[in-house]
Amino acid sequence: MTTAPWRDPALPAAARVDDLLSRMTLEEKTAQLYGVWVGAATDGDGVAPHQHDMIADPAEDYDELIARGLGQLTRSFGTAPVEPGLGARALARAQRQIAAAGRFGIPAVAHEECLAGFTAWRATAYPVPLAWGAAFDPPLVEEMGRAIGRDLRAVGVHQGLAPVLDVVRDPRWGRVEETIGEDPYLVGTVGTAYVRGLESAGVVATLKHFAGYASSAGARNLAPVRAGTREFADVTLPPFEMALREGGARSVMAAYTERDGVPASADPELLTRLLREEWGFTGTVVADYFGIGFLQTLHRVAGTDAQTAALALNAGVDVELPTVKYYGSSLVAAVRAGEVAEELVDRAARRVLVQKCELGLLDEDWRPETSESVDLDPTGNRVLARRLAEESVVLLDNPDALLPLAPDTRVAVIGPRAADALAMLGCYSFPSHVLPHHPGVETGIEIPTLLESLRTELPDAKVTFAEGCGVSDPDPSGFTEAIARAAEADVCVAVLGDRAGLFGRGTSGEGCDVADLSLPGVQGELLDALVATGVPVVLVLLTGRPYALGRWHGRLGAVVQAFFPGEEGGPAVAGVLSGRVNPSGRLPVSVPRVPGGQPWTYLQPPLGLAGEVSSLDPTPLYAFGHGRAYTEFAWEDFTGAEAEIGTDGSCEAAVTVRNTGGRAGTEVVQLYLHDPVASVTRPDVRLIGYRRLELAAGGSARVVFRFHADLSAFTDRDGRRIVEPGELELRLAASSADVREVARVRLTGPVREVGVERRLHCDVEVVPA
Repeated sequence: MTTAPWRDPALPAAARVDDLLSRMTLEEKTAQLYGVWVGAATDGDGVAPHQHDMIADPAEDYDELIARGLGQLTRSFGTAPVEPGLGARALARAQRQIAAAGRFGIPAVAHEECLAGFTAWRATAYPVPLAWGAAFDPPLVEEMGRAIGRDLRAVGVHQGLAPVLDVVRDPRWGRVEETIGEDPYLVGTVGTAYVRGLESAGVVATLKHFAGYASSAGARNLAPVRAGTREFADVTLPPFEMALREGGARSVMAAYTERDGVPASADPELLTRLLREEWGFTGTVVADYFGIGFLQTLHRVAGTDAQTAALALNAGVDVELPTVKYYGSSLVAAVRAGEVAEELVDRAARRVLVQKCELGLLDEDWRPETSESVDLDPTGNRVLARRLAEESVVLLDNPDALLPLAPDTRVAVIGPRAADALAMLGCYSFPSHVLPHHPGVETGIEIPTLLESLRTELPDAKVTFAEGCGVSDPDPSGFTEAIARAAEADVCVAVLGDRAGLFGRGTSGEGCDVADLSLPGVQGELLDALVATGVPVVLVLLTGRPYALGRWHGRLGAVVQAFFPGEEGGPAVAGVLSGRVNPSGRLPVSVPRVPGGQPWTYLQPPLGLAGEVSSLDPTPLYAFGHGRAYTEFAWEDFTGAEAEIGTDGSCEAAVTVRNTGGRAGTEVVQLYLHDPVASVTRPDVRLIGYRRLELAAGGSARVVFRFHADLSAFTDRDGRRIVEPGELELRLAASSADVREVARVRLTGPVREVGVERRLHCDVEVVPA
């Protein structure tokens, strides 16, 4: 029998929380607004072996903290290596301790990173988000998100800090690997799919980083954002709006950065007016780690702890992460002194408690999840990781059909990424993110290298290896052996790329920004030396960002791009090289011709394109959406070449795609919008629809795009989002630069202002040809 209305699961969550808040002291309410950073002990005796050291406010004691309640537990699994089963039991004990310590028996929300899989020891390391974008396959990404969510829930985790919905604006930025690409429609559709998967498993998805983080000046991490009103509205924000409206994400993480002098964590226009009042978001806003403190220490918009807490709370940041500093005793004191309104505390606590209610954490029969045996890298996960890795590999060039490799050929595998398992993993994988702090601890999952995988894939080939150089080491002393091995071979496979790391400890990853897009270290010089042998060279790139390849254009036998393809990336890339896998990946970011002349993405208005006004030509070597296959496709029977519709109307454009080759393959049909004349400058082209078509040899399918005028909307001079009458072109294309068919559409009628009710995506149907 329930003892209070807030315990009654038959009542609406809002009514339960109102009753609960009325019973709580100020201290108990603020306790719901912060986390404590914990780490599960490897012996299973408890969490947080250093939890007291991790409490940023020295006035706070852990036992006293949990006596008031606790909002969040931070990264019980993502702080140190712990066996999954032991970690689950330790977390459950911590939750029972927290519930028993407080008057109301409310456990904490446990959150973890899950950018490319659950960031935990022995958990599946999936391809990074940039590889998701390369796959152009939202249903598969949704399936992966669901699998990740199941693993999180199996060990007692409620909230995942993913996906990243930042749109790449400068590929020199270190966190490009964490993004889905340089186009907001691709980022939005793929990111929304991941959210749906994670949320379907009962895990709260946290969208990050809201908003503008990837637009930092000079590609420097945390640098000020220079994006103007229209870029912010039309490029930065749409993926977040889509993931909230169509994905159902229940949390948003405020970005570190500031835009036009206002830090995101202190911006009520962003976190309250736009996010909540306009978009209708009802979930929680969490701080990026230490982001509230940065208002005082880095942004210097607050001079005291009380001012800092007041700025963040007023803006709409509900939860301080990763640990308590500003929302603890200092906030209580500020409220008592009249420096912070208690209504702000109540507002944030209500949001947190409603979410806990939805998660079942307020129910009287709540029990922490425990398990004697937890496998976080089962066969099903690995199969899924392999599928996504295979779909994400992009064949950039194969001019002389050097690929697939002959099964009995002599292959010299050269390069610093060929024999290193970590070459497959991004910055937020557990082996790259945490294990460097635990030398001697095994990786915990099987990660075949490309060298091992190629030997398995081509058992009759003679495969030799030389490293040649390090990833970023300037020492060229290994060139001699590498050249000798290449000269003895029929073909050289040069495996180059990045090492993921944090804050300068890698060539890609958080805080690993670069001055230009040259290959790291002396890898470019190594590639020059290999090409000079006269032996055909297949360049394989395992990277977290695109690198400039114009220096070698026309000199290579083939070019294969993989963006940190995860634990099954070695077999996936080897399968492409052998021909077992017909490549189907498409570029989610442009590949530049030269390392300078950046930043550049394909979303450029006319003056951002090549022209006589500048001696710099920013045209990429390989365009957004580009990718080749081991078969050919014919595009036939195009319909919808001319249409006239109102500014609230719709029309169709359709084409039949036929696989004219001798083996099964996948084409990615892309739909771009070109607006020849508009009241403000517009990108020359932008993606508004796409569909993967998997076709048997000789097979065909008809893809029908249903364009709605809402998809042409943009932000006008007055800040309104409008659909404007006039001429448009719908370009059916194999990439942003490879247009196959054009439909000309005239929009008639008045200018129409649109809001949150507008269509966000293009409906696409595949029908028998």
